[in-house]
Amino acid sequence: MLTVAYLANQFPAAVEPYVMEEIEELRRLGIRVVTGTVTRANREDEIRGIPDVVLRPVQGLVLARAVWLYIRRWNQIADLLARALFHGQEGPIRRAKTLLHTLLGAYYAVRLEEQGVEHIHVHHGFSASWIAMVAARLLDLNFSMTLHGSDLLLHRAYLDVKLRNCALCLTVSEYNRRFIAAHNPEIEPAKVVVSRLGVEIPEDGIPSSPAQRSKAEAIRLLAVGRLHGVKDHAFLVRACAHMQAQDLDFRCEIAGEGPERRRLESLIHKLGLEKRVSLLGHVPPEPMDSLYRRADLVVLTSRSEGIPLVLMEAMVRGKLVLAPAITGIPELVIAGKTGFLYQPGSMKDFLEKVLEISCLLRRVPLLAQERHERWGLNDLPSRPSPNDHSHRLDWVRHAARVQVCHNFNRKNNLQSFADVFLGRVSPPPAKDRPHASSVLQQI
Repeated sequence: MLTVAYLANQFPAAVEPYVMEEIEELRRLGIRVVTGTVTRANREDEIRGIPDVVLRPVQGLVLARAVWLYIRRWNQIADLLARALFHGQEGPIRRAKTLLHTLLGAYYAVRLEEQGVEHIHVHHGFSASWIAMVAARLLDLNFSMTLHGSDLLLHRAYLDVKLRNCALCLTVSEYNRRFIAAHNPEIEPAKVVVSRLGVEIPEDGIPSSPAQRSKAEAIRLLAVGRLHGVKDHAFLVRACAHMQAQDLDFRCEIAGEGPERRRLESLIHKLGLEKRVSLLGHVPPEPMDSLYRRADLVVLTSRSEGIPLVLMEAMVRGKLVLAPAITGIPELVIAGKTGFLYQPGSMKDFLEKVLEISCLLRRVPLLAQERHERWGLNDLPSRPSPNDHSHRLDWVRHAARVQVCHNFNRKNNLQSFADVFLGRVSPPPAKDRPHASSVLQQI
């Protein structure tokens, strides 16, 4: 039976359900998976599973063995140390942290040797990927990694050396694959494989069209995501202030928790939006489903993403979505067909899209034909009737659900992930790994 170590920066994590899903799929196929985390999970997350290996806080005896391994086999990682210290564009603080992560890699290797691991996989290209790479070198194993969004597009420290050394790189979008190829032309293209995420497909069929909104009824906006700077919920709050100034009747609910909460609360108070915008905090699955059902428009304002699960979850429920045209999002949200896109960072375009969608929801005429063209609705008559608006939204909702069912189906995509993983992951024969056990047995 193949034994694979699966490492994440933090495991388990409620905001990364795909990690547990991939682990369960590998186990379903008979693979023994040794789960690992760099930092201990939050107490509320540990009910989803307890990792087999926790790297921090470190254990004194294991750390002593790791230091000895580090000294005995430094030649196995000499090129990695040279890259960490002397090459590339990283600053001194990042280099110092990477030296500590190298020692953690030795610590991880000691822990894995006890488990008989034959391959290491790491989720995300952050510090955990350096740790996994070092451990793989010290144990004469192959390692693979999955890249999402920020770990590839914003925080690319040492990504060049990680890509050169990994046996397989999975990434969640075609955009990411092209980005990797453009910025790392020396990497063999076949090494990088698109492995899409997905969501569960409800069994209750295509949802019926929502009831018509009256002109006096408030439009309900919903945003779902961790309250983190990269999600840019502050952009949404400022947009709500503009909508209030334009006398658009709306309610905006933001579901999620995170370090930006106090800043957002202050901004909401400063702009006088307490009656319009609500921060709901963490919302469990069942209440979350209710939020989706009553939302008219699900919005995303992130500055960087892979392909967000929240958009998939909304679309599979037949909801209208509005998101920035960045990274892999247009592979999911096809403008005017499966949802709506706005120009990244453009408050004007975001507000125009919300205003026009609200007109369609209320079945009132749009303001001008040129807005049809900007919206990708050129097939509508020049003077569309309210029923034409309604039918158009029905088609968008239907197409959104079909898009997710066909291309972002969790069950199908997990099977594809496992097929690619097993097809490409092959541990080297034992005779080619003479040092893996003998050195560690000496320490």
